[in-house]
Amino acid sequence: MRTLVSEIINKEGEKVELMGWVSVRRDHGKLIFIDLRDRSGICQLVFLSKDKALYQAADRLRPEWVVQVVGQVNKRPENLANPNLATGKYEVLVEELEVLNEAVAPTFDLGTDGYEVGEEVRMEYRYLDLRRERLQRNLRLRSEGLRLIMNFLLERGFVYVETPILGKSTPEGARDYLVPSRLHQGKFYALPQSPQQYKQLLMVAGLERYFQIARCFRDEDTRGDRQPEFTQLDLEMSFTSEEEVMNLCEELLIYLSENLVPERKLAQKPFPRLTYKEAMEKYNTDKPDLRNNVAHSTSSGQKSSPELAFLWVSDFPLFEYSETEKRLVSMHHPFTHPKEEDIEKLDSDPRAVRARAYDIVLNGFEVGGGSIRIHRRDLQGKLFAVLGLSKKQAEEQFGHLLKAFEYGAPPHGGIALGLDRLFAVLFGEPNIREVTAFPKTGDGRDLLMNAPSEVSKEQLKELGIEIKKSKDKSDK
Repeated sequence: MRTLVSEIINKEGEKVELMGWVSVRRDHGKLIFIDLRDRSGICQLVFLSKDKALYQAADRLRPEWVVQVVGQVNKRPENLANPNLATGKYEVLVEELEVLNEAVAPTFDLGTDGYEVGEEVRMEYRYLDLRRERLQRNLRLRSEGLRLIMNFLLERGFVYVETPILGKSTPEGARDYLVPSRLHQGKFYALPQSPQQYKQLLMVAGLERYFQIARCFRDEDTRGDRQPEFTQLDLEMSFTSEEEVMNLCEELLIYLSENLVPERKLAQKPFPRLTYKEAMEKYNTDKPDLRNNVAHSTSSGQKSSPELAFLWVSDFPLFEYSETEKRLVSMHHPFTHPKEEDIEKLDSDPRAVRARAYDIVLNGFEVGGGSIRIHRRDLQGKLFAVLGLSKKQAEEQFGHLLKAFEYGAPPHGGIALGLDRLFAVLFGEPNIREVTAFPKTGDGRDLLMNAPSEVSKEQLKELGIEIKKSKDKSDK
């Protein structure tokens, strides 16, 4: 029966069967030492020359070959112990060796952190890149973080609900990814930018406390440290207030930080709070970095301080003016409830209306945002009108939501945490690609799978789609 590398510390004098990858090979005269790596760690294998067949087989081993060995666990001489390994006081004297699979030489060195390797090469050979100790740690920490989040919320009466990936295209800010329908040619689904409308409908349904680890999709232009698909913790509560949502989220973030990365200390508990106006006047940004009580630029990097400085920013403007579209747009999304005392300004001075919205900032990065939502049809219709939607347009695009509000929609609100960004900051990584298993390039390409890619004419014909390629300047 297979033994994990980490378990040999409790098996001195016993015969074990190990399986894994050849990490490092060292030759010392009549001895061959192999560092064997599996998911639990690294241990040293020893091959003696007195067993000629076994020794010759070991002599063929190269880095990243997959092997199976049987041998006895022995304690190393004290002066030869490796204090840098959890198994460093022990070694396995190999008696049997089987090569399960050979491997060509890796494209790059897997024994480093990998920061020195070109990012496009790392993404093309991501299955090799992920063998690094650093990335293995990140993915395992991320997995543990998701477990902690789920347990925390389930213990507080939240229900995990999966919402659809194929939905309706509605204007919520970024461009939708469209999915053509084969059965209904000429019509399209959209991948969700967030589960926003579905979670509001769950509140209308009386669920009261919902959450989801949700996949979200936004077809944005190249924008630095962004991905076309990302993961967020999405939660919603009925009969709630800004204070309740923020307190719950703060409790969750403290619990997550102290259990997942206890070596990183929280700069302040409870988290400080600023209004949008105060943040802009004092720091000239709505996401200041408050580590060591000094505002740092986000360009200072993740390694500059072990502190975790959380901050709440609230009372954002409900609208902002888009120079591109030459009209008012929602600063967060069009379902955000205005401050009660500002509702009367929707007609006379909409740019002065404040939102019942709040962002959570960590070390100068926005890692989440939420709001109290509109739950009345008349107010939601009013907001759509301020945004320039006619009654007909509002009905065509959001009729399902407006109709639901007629059936006893409770007051509700919630928040979404961007888990990729949150984990990147918690783990001290410079970007979200370091905590994502299979990331894409800044312009949305998957170099591992070579996507996006062309599809066959037969597939396009089934969908009723014809590709019309635009002419470049030389053709004009």
